[in-house]
Amino acid sequence: MQTRSDLSSSPAPAALAGPGGAAPGTGSGKRGKGGVQWVFQNVVWLWLAALVVVFGVLNPFFFTLSNLQNVLVQATVLGLLALAVSMPLMVAEIDLSIASNMGFSAAIGAILSTRLGLTPAVGVPLGIAVATAIGFFNGLCVTRLKMVSLIQTLAVMIVLQGSLLAVTQGNTISDMSTGYIWIGQYTVNNWPVMPIVFLVVLIGMGFMLRKTVLGRYLYATGGNALAANSAGIRVNRVKIIAFTLSGFLAGVAGYLLAAWQMAITSDQGEGFLLYAIAAPIIGGVSVFGGRGGALGILGGVLLLTVIHVGLAITEVPSFYVQMIGGILIFIAVAVDAIRVNFVSQ
Repeated sequence: MQTRSDLSSSPAPAALAGPGGAAPGTGSGKRGKGGVQWVFQNVVWLWLAALVVVFGVLNPFFFTLSNLQNVLVQATVLGLLALAVSMPLMVAEIDLSIASNMGFSAAIGAILSTRLGLTPAVGVPLGIAVATAIGFFNGLCVTRLKMVSLIQTLAVMIVLQGSLLAVTQGNTISDMSTGYIWIGQYTVNNWPVMPIVFLVVLIGMGFMLRKTVLGRYLYATGGNALAANSAGIRVNRVKIIAFTLSGFLAGVAGYLLAAWQMAITSDQGEGFLLYAIAAPIIGGVSVFGGRGGALGILGGVLLLTVIHVGLAITEVPSFYVQMIGGILIFIAVAVDAIRVNFVSQ
């Protein structure tokens, strides 16, 4: 008995073959399917382009240089968090603590730099180191203690939210030195410098995923952990590295957000979590692991940022913004799900 793949690869009967020996319509069918597949593979960018046109028509200010700079700056923090979320997702895990980790580590860095007499050159790296250590702790709990990442990182998220409230005493930290906030305020020829950090990290992550052994191990672990372990990959170590990198990226995002806002509130970062999870998934990162890339994550980040900024400048009433934004995200995720199903077939 022939399998479906055998039948699909079998030559067409002579009676049905066209002048070139091919069945009629075969070439056009393949071209049509290839065209549809291309559309689905690039649906994030097509969706982004459509929204840019719509928002630009509704308000021409959307196409101005200052608004472009605003989009890039807002995409920086969300982009770093999206990259942080994508690391555990690559290995079929999830980290719900990244937004709280971002706020708490930024507060630690700011307190060390502004109130305990350390220079920002010391305080900022220490704050990022705290975030990295929290990510490492999450990885140990998931791998060594066999805790479910969804529940374990949820618990850590709640602890960090309480810890941020405790260290700030419910107040806003705003007495930051120029050395601490410079990267969030500095410009070159009126262009903000902060987005360069996101670009560098994005390129670095793309290179790591596609060109390094660690990247291949991440995909293999997320795709099939048992098979990866049988192939000699130390799955637990790979997962710990993924969570540690996630914590590091959350720490960098926290510092950049604080430097941009020139303040740290007692609930810093709480509004970023769901968008940070949605962005990589919209961009093609699978919640089941083993799929995704830096370019797709960039598309998801830009899409969500454009939705947020576009709704704001088109003067949509504030009590409708969240609802409309959620609907647009739902549509984007639904289209992505259809894309995945189509490609898998």
